[in-house]
Amino acid sequence: MFHSDSFDALGVRNQVVVADEDALAAAAAIARRELEALDAAASRFRSDSELGIINRVGHGTVSPLLFELLEAAVAAARWSGGLVDPTIGGSLRAAGYDRDFSVVVRRRVAPRVDFVPATGWRSVRLDPARAFVSLAPGTELDLGATAKAHAADRIAAAADTPVLVSLGGDIAVAGQPPPDGWPVAVTDDSRGLDTGAQVVSIRAGGLATSSTSVRRWRTQRGELHHLLDPATGAPAAPVWRTVTVAAGTCLRANVAATAAVLLGEAAPGWLQSKRLPARLVRPDGAVLAVGGWPFTANSQTTEAR
Repeated sequence: MFHSDSFDALGVRNQVVVADEDALAAAAAIARRELEALDAAASRFRSDSELGIINRVGHGTVSPLLFELLEAAVAAARWSGGLVDPTIGGSLRAAGYDRDFSVVVRRRVAPRVDFVPATGWRSVRLDPARAFVSLAPGTELDLGATAKAHAADRIAAAADTPVLVSLGGDIAVAGQPPPDGWPVAVTDDSRGLDTGAQVVSIRAGGLATSSTSVRRWRTQRGELHHLLDPATGAPAAPVWRTVTVAAGTCLRANVAATAAVLLGEAAPGWLQSKRLPARLVRPDGAVLAVGGWPFTANSQTTEAR
């Protein structure tokens, strides 16, 4: 039997699941504290956050948490060949995602937007000795592609019990898993209403999904989504509706899923080269499994060769 606690933070639904009921309160408290600290350190929409100040000033000494998040984001950019880039902040703002998403989608008048390339992760300078950050002129950071997934890994590692942590669907597990692993429903519907969900079992590491169908908003250029190509500032082409990846950490899974959406038709080969199990869903609902992702014979799933 599993025991869970759910709460809203950072604009998403979060859940902590444990096997030992007595350990639930402590694990959930760790999650709440971690997300409060994450919001104060790395929110792009809080003028008083550390990230907000760095984006305005362009340099400064930051907390150990934000420095860790920035190091993780730069490492993710390097690993993904620049597909997942922390300097995408200016591109998102130019495309109309310039404030909390709940405000963006409630706009009555569709804004005029532009597509502005990111300045690139090499425009971020990190000095570990001083925890000092400096940005090249015109650089604006956004850690939305990495910070939440990294927080899931941190929370799972800090919980002194076998645990599953889900932050808006980005999942990390730690500790001795249940005998049959942790069951996870993989769905294309963020509300969990997809009756065609596939249930998989994970025993270690993380699982993450990137989607072009959830965070969408109206503009005078038409409806846009939040997965922008750093090279152009434009939304990824609609090749994949969702990509779900399993990896050694939630952070690596999330970076790979986002990169795969941006890669389009090249994604299956890239994921296989990284030896990452993944489930890719096309706009028409057709499913492609790669890298050893469980094949479901009674669905539309096909297996990449």
